[in-house]
Amino acid sequence: MKSGKQHATHHQSGLSLVEILVGLLIGLLATLVIMQVFAVFEGQKRTTTGSAEAQTNGSIALHTIEDELKMAGFGLLSSDISPLACTTVNPSPDTPSDISPAIITDGGAGAGASDSITIRYATSASGGIPSPITAAPVGNAVTVANNQGCQPGDTAMLINGTTCSFTQVDPNVVPADTTTITLLDASNANTSAKISCLGSWATTVFRVNPAYNPAVAASSQAYLERNGSPSVADIVNLQAQYGISVSPNSNQVTQWVDATGSWAAPTVTDRNRIKAIRIAVVARNGLLEKQDVTVACSSLTANSPTGLCAWDATSASPITASPAPAVDLSNDPNWKRYRYRVFETIIPLRNMIWAKGTL
Repeated sequence: MKSGKQHATHHQSGLSLVEILVGLLIGLLATLVIMQVFAVFEGQKRTTTGSAEAQTNGSIALHTIEDELKMAGFGLLSSDISPLACTTVNPSPDTPSDISPAIITDGGAGAGASDSITIRYATSASGGIPSPITAAPVGNAVTVANNQGCQPGDTAMLINGTTCSFTQVDPNVVPADTTTITLLDASNANTSAKISCLGSWATTVFRVNPAYNPAVAASSQAYLERNGSPSVADIVNLQAQYGISVSPNSNQVTQWVDATGSWAAPTVTDRNRIKAIRIAVVARNGLLEKQDVTVACSSLTANSPTGLCAWDATSASPITASPAPAVDLSNDPNWKRYRYRVFETIIPLRNMIWAKGTL
């Protein structure tokens, strides 16, 4: 009889080479799918983020210009002698030669053309209320019915019929009473004139960075410029039109016109017909897409155009047919591969509207 323990044979098991290769293939396929999903998601995220930034930038740019345009002409108050009726403006060395509340400079036609807007207004807390001159000046001291809180250093405007003359309140003389204003130059002051203290006469210019040139890397940054300083990033175009009435004493806009031809340098009468400004701000999503995502505007005269358009053409009564301005960004060979947001609004020139009774 045999004694002892019976030992079972143990076999070591594992994965074959084929099984390992199949596992690796499945893992690679899963990784590929994950990376594809991630790439699509990341692309959508960048597009969405860029579009949100473009919306923010465009809204800020539009709001900034709108705030300034609402002030256009402040200080040019209507009265029996209105500065808006002045056909002659006599500047002084430190004062302006133009009192036009809002002027559009047309950027022309063609690739990269963008308009600019110049806005002018007074900063006086009194609103530039004109006061009659009640006596001939003694030296540069002018006697008035009320100096309306004129402060030393204020810009002053003398209104005499259709002639406006600028000077400055003497910065070194504090008014002794409320009926005297001491000017640096009182040569245009007389008892048939009125004087208006404007605080300072502010001039603000909005335009797209004039150095912006997509073909040159060093100047490829696009932004809205305010008085020569960057204001809002990724603004690539600005378009504007005048809303005009048939006469200065009417407030009904009957046509939208570009600042070209006779409207490039409006006469006093035409200037006072400008009752509103229509603007379009074009903001760009900074993401360069792999393929074209934008097309040019299909029409400047249709009511419902498609593509990159400033706005629909206006033809409904009482508006005379008014083609929309062109937004041409073709100076950038890749412009179609960017996404854009267009922000458009109509801004009434309130101070022009209030003055219509004296124009």
